[in-house]
Amino acid sequence: MAADLSQIVKAYDVRGVVPDQWDTPLAELFGAAFAQVTAASAIVVGHDMRPSSPGLSRAFARGAAARGVAVTEIGLCSTDQLYYASGALGLPGAMFTASHNPAQYNGIKMCRAGAAPVGQDTGLAEIRELVETWADSSAPERAATPGTITQHDTLEDYAAYLRSLVDLTSIRPLKVVVDAGNGMGGHTVPTVFAGLPLTLVPMYFELDGTFPNHEANPLDPANIVDLQKRVREEDADLGIAFDGDADRCFVVDERGDPITPSAITALVASRELAKHGGKGTVIHNLITSWSVPEVVRENGGTPVRTRVGHSFIKAEMARTGAIFGGEHSAHYYFADFWNADTGMLAALHVLAALGGQEGPLSGLVAQYDRYTGSGEINSTVDDQKARLAAIKTAYEGREGVTLDELDGLTVSAADWWFNVRPSNTEPLLRLNAEARDEATMTKVRDEALTIIRG
Repeated sequence: MAADLSQIVKAYDVRGVVPDQWDTPLAELFGAAFAQVTAASAIVVGHDMRPSSPGLSRAFARGAAARGVAVTEIGLCSTDQLYYASGALGLPGAMFTASHNPAQYNGIKMCRAGAAPVGQDTGLAEIRELVETWADSSAPERAATPGTITQHDTLEDYAAYLRSLVDLTSIRPLKVVVDAGNGMGGHTVPTVFAGLPLTLVPMYFELDGTFPNHEANPLDPANIVDLQKRVREEDADLGIAFDGDADRCFVVDERGDPITPSAITALVASRELAKHGGKGTVIHNLITSWSVPEVVRENGGTPVRTRVGHSFIKAEMARTGAIFGGEHSAHYYFADFWNADTGMLAALHVLAALGGQEGPLSGLVAQYDRYTGSGEINSTVDDQKARLAAIKTAYEGREGVTLDELDGLTVSAADWWFNVRPSNTEPLLRLNAEARDEATMTKVRDEALTIIRG
């Protein structure tokens, strides 16, 4: 009977506790399996600052090299820097990171050449099957001539490429506080921001995969408290927080108030549409604000609504030829970046937009933040399907109310909407609600929660 990797091979990546759930021997098998499934002659591998990352990354490289694959190691990098290397070099890639998970976790984000995603339906299931088989029986066959393992630093090229996509030459001087959360933003930000008219106030730039200051997940309000305070103390123009592998960014304004990822999506969408002559498709998932499709249409673009999850966003980007995509989780996808997500490029757009006018960031984003949202609210339930059915029964047939089941259940009216989605890994239902004013949102949210938790 083959080994069971169901606890660590997720829908889009590999993630688990080291060494309890996986270790370097398994990482080596993942490298061999990745080589076989991609049928690549060469790959690129990078890793974050977690204590286990260098060893796991090197084991993966050994496994691929044993199958005759030439491996380029780019060493310490952010996830979007690995995507850059995959795109620029035209190679499949593997990034060793567990993003914002605690220190004992690690994982692998894999992609094909050009940063095309590897998920359950695009190779990850086959990789898992090979690793399970090899872990329990014979080792993978070794190539007659093993591949080479060489090192190549891509940080300067990555930074230069990002700066080539956003014109920052004429912005006014800005003071920006950046909280790297002891993650990879501390490695990439100094090089990307070098030479720009910015006064950088760094917070927690020391690379430390034990996360001594706070969890590197800026979507949790508790993790941006330090940033908010520092922005006010420094009288800064804005603050930016990155997650552990620095592929997501979260922004606060000059008062330290959080700016919703939907507002950032709308702002960047307007800039990308202007860059493309007021034409283009913009992807947004179904729990981003109504503001996003409105702003896209106002700027001449075509909004396309998708399910939640980066694999769906990237698939729609490819299918529609979209120029940009954004999610509520602060992932931002760019056609100019191989349809991959990069928080750093989104941050540069925010800096360019703010620095290109004289007003404060709060005033600039007000036009993109038009509604009141609940944020995501999780509820533990005994039976996800039964609770969803109860909601459907409660709202079906109401005058002026429409329902759709693109992803979970979305209930919409003229002045409000809410979506309820089941978690794929926990007995949870996730609620997001939005309305034209606070009172309506509160009423809609509370009514939905009563049914969910009933």
